[in-house]
Amino acid sequence: MPLSPLSLRLAGCSALLVFASAVPAWSMPAAPEQAATPAAQQAEQASLPPMLQDFDAYVDGVRKTFNVPGIAVAIVKDGKVVFEKGYGLRETGKPDKVDAHTLFAIASNTKAFTAAALQMLAEQGKLDMDGRVTDYLPWFQMSDPYVTHEMRVRDLLAHRSGLSLGAGDLLYWPPTSYTTRDVVERLAKVPLTNGFRSHYAYDNILFAVATLIIEKVSGQSYAQYLREHIFKPVGMDESLVDMTYLKPGMDYATGHALYDFKDLKPVPPMAWLNDPGAGGIYASVHDLAKWMNVQLAGGELPGNGADGKSRRLFSQDSQNQMWTMLTPIPVSKPPVPELQPLMPNFSGYGEGWFLSDYHGQKLVWHTGGWPGMVSRVTLVPGQKLGVVVLTNQESGAAFNAVTYRVLDAYLNPGSKTDWAAIYDKAVQHAHGDSDDSWKKHEAARDPNSKPSLPLANYAGTYRDPWYGDIIISNEGGKLRLRFSKTKQLVGTMEPWQHDTFIVRWDDRALNADAFVNFALDVDGHVREVRMEPISPLTDFSFDFQDLRLVPLKDAEAKAE
Repeated sequence: MPLSPLSLRLAGCSALLVFASAVPAWSMPAAPEQAATPAAQQAEQASLPPMLQDFDAYVDGVRKTFNVPGIAVAIVKDGKVVFEKGYGLRETGKPDKVDAHTLFAIASNTKAFTAAALQMLAEQGKLDMDGRVTDYLPWFQMSDPYVTHEMRVRDLLAHRSGLSLGAGDLLYWPPTSYTTRDVVERLAKVPLTNGFRSHYAYDNILFAVATLIIEKVSGQSYAQYLREHIFKPVGMDESLVDMTYLKPGMDYATGHALYDFKDLKPVPPMAWLNDPGAGGIYASVHDLAKWMNVQLAGGELPGNGADGKSRRLFSQDSQNQMWTMLTPIPVSKPPVPELQPLMPNFSGYGEGWFLSDYHGQKLVWHTGGWPGMVSRVTLVPGQKLGVVVLTNQESGAAFNAVTYRVLDAYLNPGSKTDWAAIYDKAVQHAHGDSDDSWKKHEAARDPNSKPSLPLANYAGTYRDPWYGDIIISNEGGKLRLRFSKTKQLVGTMEPWQHDTFIVRWDDRALNADAFVNFALDVDGHVREVRMEPISPLTDFSFDFQDLRLVPLKDAEAKAE
């Protein structure tokens, strides 16, 4: 899942996943290394810059400020791992602690692996990054014939397709029964709202297209390709390509969410199998430290091959392409003035990476959002510096507060900013905006109004061109709404005013209740149904506003 609108403003974007079947023995995580002794930990801490000598206390303070059960952090510098450690608990109410080997869902940080896979296949001559998508998937279609014809492989990674923010995410978020092929085929019905390559709008669905291209030209599943060609050579022995590989007794974190935006509880682990390339790898900071070092080395792997020559995951040219800005992103004003020092001079997106600057240094970074877990990977190529922060709560403020403390220690050592306090203020500001939004809805409501029709007359099956069917049923005098392909999207509808209802989902961890508005024709029959999230804090992947639902009989008549 991408991050919430608040996290987008504070951090950037993110979101999600991968493949599962029988687990080959070689794909299982290796046994964790022996925990560092207290003396080793003290030596490790001593190797850090002066500003990070109280880092343990700072991270624990961040956990408490943002109500995060567990955090893991790794720092690499000049090709070495200078710090890796876990803090707090894997799950509230249980004794197991987070360590450097604890697996977290890294969500959209998977996108960089997808970009690397495509570049590696291009180096082997199996595809052309500037080749048309239809050269590899002849059946591929966007909703505009020109965009279909001109869409290149590189475009799939750059968020410049003309789709709106998070368009089509409901095809796989929350998990649906569609296959990856189904998702990509339905892309032909997802409307374009912007010009092709005109500006930035984060999407996940085109990474499903990238997934199918990787599988088509490699002859392997996405999961198999990553395990064999990236995880194994990099030495990421603990990493998994989907949560279905998690087994009892393994060292992995449980996600936590604020149910109804207030009560922190564990959330069930989620398998997202129909948009593998968008995100969802499970990894530890121990493994991601290796990944960061390979990235900072321009694709060079540690150690030499049998012939004594250096080994490479990908070439320096491929690295340059992945880190070259394809899509500029406007720099917006921060939500609170204290965040002004973080405003970059430039911002953009390359191939699976965000690009910006901080204290005169180029940053290459990404974030990830998943049910109950968010994360950030940040590279500073000019300093051979990298930091990864994994968390088991949906707080982008937490991973940013930790990340910028580390960056300041190396890039701005004269200033010890309390980023935790500043981000806490930004979070409170955002929640205040959300409260104001709800108050405006309440003020505009006519509390004496009633639905125009008997409740039974709103019941029926409604179809959207790209999602498919939702069913509204009259059950004991209450309307129940169900998305036909999404088990989690089931809820009860309450009259709000006139022909507008509120659907409150049974799963209160979603934080995605929505308005449902019925438009009637002149004879008093439902002509169309529109939806939109109630709270501005709802994750943008709940793109209810893009649905154009009509009664099934009308949809079928139109299709004939």
